[in-house]
Amino acid sequence: MKRNELVKLASENGIAKASSTKSDVLTAQLKEMGVIKTPGKRTGRKIDPNSARQKRLRELEAKRANGELKRGRPVDKNSDRQQRLQELEQKRANGELRKGRPVNPNSARQQRIAEMEAKRKNGTLRRGRPSKQQNVEVELEVVQ
Repeated sequence: MKRNELVKLASENGIAKASSTKSDVLTAQLKEMGVIKTPGKRTGRKIDPNSARQKRLRELEAKRANGELKRGRPVDKNSDRQQRLQELEQKRANGELRKGRPVNPNSARQQRIAEMEAKRKNGTLRRGRPSKQQNVEVELEVVQ
C-alpha cells in the first residue's frame, strides 16, 4: 500500500495527525483497528505431503505421540560396563560402597587424631593455643 493511500485510510478512520505519522506506525494502528487485513500467505517452498521425508516425519510424530519413539543408543544389558554398574548399585543399596579414598588407620595423621579423641574422652585435652614457653635467664655471679 502506498503512503498517500495509507494516510487517506488512516484519516478516514479517525487517526489524528496521519500525515505526520510514520507508515509503519499507521499500518500497525490500522491492523489493530481491523481496517487492514493481512492475508495469511505462506512463504517459502511448497510442501509435498506424499514425499518420502513428509511420510517419515508423520511416522515419527505418530510414534512420539504414542510414546514409542526411542532416542539415543540402545543399552546392552550384558555388557561389562552395565554389569559393573549393577554391582555398584547393589553395593550402594547395601551400604558396602563408600565414597572417597579409604582411610589408613596407621598413618601419622590418623594416629594423631586418635590421640586427640582419647584425650577428649579423658578430659585431659587442653583447648586453645598452647602458652608460649618462656626462657628463664639465670644470672650467675662470678666469684673472683
